Amino acid sequence: MSKPLSDHDRRKQISVRGLAGIENVAELKQNFNRHLHFTLVKDRNVATKRDYYFALAHTVREHLIGRWIRTQQHYYEKDPKRVYYISLEFYMGRTLQNTMVNLALENACDEATYQLGLDMEELEDMEEDAGLGNGGLGRLAACFLDSMASLGLAAYGYGIRYEFGIFNQKIVNGWQVRNHRVLFENVYSCLKPQTTFWASLLYHYHDLKFLVIFHVVLALPYDTPVPGYRNNVVNTMRLWSAKAPCEFNLKDFNVGGYIQAVLDRNLAENISRVLYPNDNFFEGKELRLKQEYFVVSATLQDIIRRFKVSKFGSREIARTDFSKLPDKVAIQLNDTHPAMAIPELMRVLVDEEKLDWDKAWDICVRTCAYTNHTVLPEALERWPVDLFAHLLPRHLEIVYEINRRHLERVAAKYPGDVDRLRRMSLIEEGGQKRINMAHLCIVGSHAVNGVAQIHSDILKATVLCHFMACTLSVCTDICDPHKFQNKTNGITPRRWLVMCNPGLAEVIAERIGEDFIRDLDQLQSLRNYVNDEAFIRDIAKVKQENKLKFAVHLEEHYKVKINPNSMFDIQVKRIHEYKRQLLNCLHIITYYNRIKKEPNKQWTPRTVMIGGKAAPGYHTAKMIIRLITAIGEVVNNDPVVGDRLKVIFLENYRVTLAEKAIPAADLSEQISTAGTEASGTGNMKFMLNGALTIGTMDGANVEMAEEAGEDNLFIFGMRVDDVDALDMKGYHAEEYYNRLPELKQAIDQIAGGFFSPKQPDLFKEIVNMLMHHDRFKVFADYEDYIKCQEKVNALYKNPKEWTKKVIYNIAGCGKFSSDRTIAQYAREIWGMEPTLEKLPAPDDKQ
Repeated sequence: MSKPLSDHDRRKQISVRGLAGIENVAELKQNFNRHLHFTLVKDRNVATKRDYYFALAHTVREHLIGRWIRTQQHYYEKDPKRVYYISLEFYMGRTLQNTMVNLALENACDEATYQLGLDMEELEDMEEDAGLGNGGLGRLAACFLDSMASLGLAAYGYGIRYEFGIFNQKIVNGWQVRNHRVLFENVYSCLKPQTTFWASLLYHYHDLKFLVIFHVVLALPYDTPVPGYRNNVVNTMRLWSAKAPCEFNLKDFNVGGYIQAVLDRNLAENISRVLYPNDNFFEGKELRLKQEYFVVSATLQDIIRRFKVSKFGSREIARTDFSKLPDKVAIQLNDTHPAMAIPELMRVLVDEEKLDWDKAWDICVRTCAYTNHTVLPEALERWPVDLFAHLLPRHLEIVYEINRRHLERVAAKYPGDVDRLRRMSLIEEGGQKRINMAHLCIVGSHAVNGVAQIHSDILKATVLCHFMACTLSVCTDICDPHKFQNKTNGITPRRWLVMCNPGLAEVIAERIGEDFIRDLDQLQSLRNYVNDEAFIRDIAKVKQENKLKFAVHLEEHYKVKINPNSMFDIQVKRIHEYKRQLLNCLHIITYYNRIKKEPNKQWTPRTVMIGGKAAPGYHTAKMIIRLITAIGEVVNNDPVVGDRLKVIFLENYRVTLAEKAIPAADLSEQISTAGTEASGTGNMKFMLNGALTIGTMDGANVEMAEEAGEDNLFIFGMRVDDVDALDMKGYHAEEYYNRLPELKQAIDQIAGGFFSPKQPDLFKEIVNMLMHHDRFKVFADYEDYIKCQEKVNALYKNPKEWTKKVIYNIAGCGKFSSDRTIAQYAREIWGMEPTLEKLPAPDDKQ
């Protein structure tokens, strides 16, 4: 069995982490002590690990600041087109180690802390995740920011600085319990009060004169540097914090109304208080709409300010011709959450800048682009017209005018087709009137894209089908066949390989050099080593070392003895019915029953890990967590099973835990119902880190199979056409239940209280849902899934052949770099050209 890397061996891994020059180490030690003394006012006698973390973070931050300032100066000097990526979520994770990797400081910092008698990993663990996102949507935004900086694009991320990000998850007696923590102090974030803006709700105009404007909120910008990979480019993520316009209403206080004064202040600041803990279910809450308008209002003011001025730090207006806006500004809407950018930009151009409607609309459409992230009906935003009328009456007028002109164009192309008008309208009639925000984005953008080829194809066949038929622009008769596109998601190899799996990055670099970190397509050359015995051994050794390290973590946190030679079978993602954690549960139960039936058989040992958070209002998801923990309680304590099967629910799954779990995984579970997962990025992270995928032909799994070869993945289950055919025929769960004895046994055990003997009826709701209300057809894929898992078991018994498939998967990962994704966005949507040129370092003479 391989042993974990010693300090000496770990420190030898230098090529992909940057050389530790003696001068660099001495300088870092000096700066570390300076910050400990003068920034934190501590010495080594009283300093805590937290203090040491902050001293190190401030030391690394110094290497960012000069590059950050010089990058912004460079943008003002060159005046390039700039892209503004607006997202309600940025799931950044930790910053310190990522910054060290991108600045080639990690080895020098490691050596400096070692000489100071400190442990780098312990200091890194002091940093909390910047959890300003729920899952894939926010993490994708973070990867995109990394790639935009690494590709030298003048890019800015805009969002909200939530005081309370994604909740911390605790499992208490098997149940999810959540608690929020105040946003952890971020050394890298700095307030820029000179660019504070007013975000005013309840606009209303009459003849372009103010009638009403109140509920004014201040938007305070907090900037965080986003370093590119070793190119001296440092871009900016700007997050807005809502503040009341005055500290306190003294008049109210004097007359005894101080309670109301406090409440009014809280009402304003609540806008940036809490992240909504769900990005795949639409909740039509007033606060959410306020958040969406707040971020858009402040961001557009900032965009227009930057468009108008020409010098770094200047407020002098140098550019007023808004016809040039699309040449200098690209706005990317990350899903429909920032869709208010379209009517808000129209309001600014028409009401404030006095442009005529047609000109303003042409500018708006050529500036904005929209990414769709889901086809689930419950996730699509449809805001009640009444709420808009109450909160944003002027914007409602603008939406109505956009819709009127849009439908006139549709009617002109399809005379008398009232049903088509209804389907393509921005306003959904019948019952409560609602604004379809996806339709608003489609009409108001020059480009619309899905995030995997199968997802884009499904969009074109469903959500976009009528728009595809008539690719319209309200201002022109020109039909643009390129409006509807695909941009398959990607992940940054810096965080998801170099940072979280340095051993694997080193093994790869030894064979093909380090350039793959910036050009992941170079991994294709690893196919030349698929039969290389030494390379196979090295890949297997790295995996085993990662498993040993993660096994220590699991035993420490869950008090369960882990067999590090067992297959690490991992499914980590938000808990949702369409992700089908329940299908995984049925396999666990089936495998458990088989071991119990034939305890003397040579079974392939497995450690099954499932992790993820359930949205607080999603009862079924919380019951799924409880079922997983209940299964684990029975399986893990059964002496007949022993270490051949263990089940662990990974508590509080987040970016930092993903960075530990993914490099240790043997098997990646990507088992959503075909046609429901937009893309997925977790599947790509597992693939890049040497896990084999068991999955359906859904989302990016399809393209992963194309790149690595379908024989090198474990593909099972219905395809999209099969799901559609089953819908036409009618899905009847009882047919599968009655036909498959092992499925019947598993369901009967769940329903009968086998896994909840003290509460026999605990899981009857889940059983009832599976038997009678399962939209995602778990039973339909059960038989094929079990057979596919048998193939997994058989191959795992042959480590050499398993590792060969691992190599094919790693070699096929080139397409799934976020650098490739962003380069396509830049060239095909934003009209920008990426570059790998380095900016001068701060100490270089210009």
